[in-house]
Amino acid sequence: MKRSEHLRVPNPSTKPLIIWDGECHFCRRWIERWREITRDAVDYATSQESAERFSEIPREQFERSVIYIETDGSVFFGAEAVFRSLRCRSSKKWLAWSYDHVPGFAAVSESFYRVIAFNRRFASAITRLLWGNDVRPPAYFAAQRWFLRAVGLIFLIAFVSLWVQIDGLIGSTGIIPASEFLPAARAQLGGRALSILPTLCWLNSSDAFLHFLCGGGVVFSLLLIFRIAPALSLVGLVVLYLSLAIAGQTFLSFQWDILLLETGFLSIFLAPWRLWPKRGSDPPISRAALFLLKLLLFKLMIMSGVVKLTSGDDSWWDLSALDYHYWSQPLPTVIGWWTDQSPEWFKKFSVAFCLVVEIIVPFFIWAPRRLRLLACGLLVFLQITIAATGNYCFFNLVTIALCLLLIDDAVVGTPRGNASPARMVRGQRSELSLPDRLSIYAASIVIVLTLPLNARLIYGAFKPEAEWSPMLGRIYARVEAFRIVNGYGLFRVMTKDRREIVIEGSADGIDWKPYEFKWKPGDVMRAPGWCAPHQPRLDWQMWFAALGSYRQNPWFVQTVISLLDGKPKVAALLERNPFPQSPPRYVRATLYRYRFTSAQEHRQTGAWWKRQELGEYLPGVSLEDVH
Repeated sequence: MKRSEHLRVPNPSTKPLIIWDGECHFCRRWIERWREITRDAVDYATSQESAERFSEIPREQFERSVIYIETDGSVFFGAEAVFRSLRCRSSKKWLAWSYDHVPGFAAVSESFYRVIAFNRRFASAITRLLWGNDVRPPAYFAAQRWFLRAVGLIFLIAFVSLWVQIDGLIGSTGIIPASEFLPAARAQLGGRALSILPTLCWLNSSDAFLHFLCGGGVVFSLLLIFRIAPALSLVGLVVLYLSLAIAGQTFLSFQWDILLLETGFLSIFLAPWRLWPKRGSDPPISRAALFLLKLLLFKLMIMSGVVKLTSGDDSWWDLSALDYHYWSQPLPTVIGWWTDQSPEWFKKFSVAFCLVVEIIVPFFIWAPRRLRLLACGLLVFLQITIAATGNYCFFNLVTIALCLLLIDDAVVGTPRGNASPARMVRGQRSELSLPDRLSIYAASIVIVLTLPLNARLIYGAFKPEAEWSPMLGRIYARVEAFRIVNGYGLFRVMTKDRREIVIEGSADGIDWKPYEFKWKPGDVMRAPGWCAPHQPRLDWQMWFAALGSYRQNPWFVQTVISLLDGKPKVAALLERNPFPQSPPRYVRATLYRYRFTSAQEHRQTGAWWKRQELGEYLPGVSLEDVH
């Protein structure tokens, strides 16, 4: 029967009832899913035990489809039965409404249902292949705990890493003091300065306050790791790190800085609003927050892959990018050196693998469990290989943390949650605290506000030349300062040459001694180091400086002036200061081309690098020249 409103039974149950074939493995799996969704609102029974009770229903109908009996005795079959049974969920009511009102919806639904019904063995195999033996709506209580602790750990690393460098970078005697930057910004921007540069350092930009922000970040990170006031801790972490990122100027403008801020902001809506969360009493996990964080992972990966192909760089299309990457990346590791010695076919395969994982695999984030887990494994593996060959600070850790949200409780064998199933699935707001309810509403608002921006950012990866619409452009300009909606895409264009700046000082202008950095290439005999997840920010900036001129990098000139002034905090950022007693009278910078040695060259000389002098980067200057 296509429309079954006219069939009624005289002895209906006091609750709606679904009758299904108890001998069908496919039905058994999906009935468990419906039980989870409808919970107490609908009863379930097998046709084997109910056929005699409802003799008005033809016997062959029990074998052909599921049957749904309303409390008034109305009987429905097939897809219509499924849709009507799900009306107890507000988020599923649209299915029954569409069946009744949308032209063609009923016919298509019933046709699709018949195909499944007549091929149940094949459908069961597909279900097992994609979902495994559990097709119930996934729960993510374990993933939530792991993810929030991971975020706390990454923030801890980020704050501590910055804390040990902050005096030399943006302290009062650092390279670009925040105490000088902010007044200059206010003078230029006027009343707009606060909205364009949202930082607590407007209140105080002293060294003590910068240390206070770093120390506060450490405290909030530890609270989050131990699950103490997790939501409030995340609010504190985002505010403090954003404040430091703004004050840090060019030294805190890396993609992992904005990725950490966007992740931290969205995590606020995932975290329980509890002072002392206890296992066994966690509130239902916000599906809106989970969607936002999965969308962030999807955006991060898809943009990172697509921009490589739309950049116009042929090395991604002909799979030769890794012929350059291992030795041209900012801070390679010794594993990167060894990987650079691998055969050409392996490098090409690795490029292809990277592009597939970044462009194709992210779509599996939204797929059933086993494809989702495959995506998780491939994405994590890619991040591990990237981290092994290059120092990308905490970027890989943030990405791996986001991947944890792809692992549901059924995978790890934990109970399906600590709240009652009805609360988990039906989302009874009366059992949620007011902060939790407000957090869910806020996450929904964030989806509405940011989804167009994220869609435009992703579209921009495919069409780099496309212009923003005026309205979206204005909205993005307002939120961009807060780093909560961002675009991504590392190595859009592969760097095919490696230029390194060697800074030297001299007391007399004749005898020049090099400054050795802690991590960036300098001495060709020194093996590439491993500093991640710590980020030596000056070392990183030196790589970018070598891509341009000193005129394009004012901070570089300030670094030279700091060395001429003999500022100890700046010298502490270096591995070796050749002028420990008194600063040099002159400082200059020379540009070199660096390249990994081959395995044979390394065996013969012991050198990890070979270099060729290219010429002057900054001519020898003294304090008299720069003041």
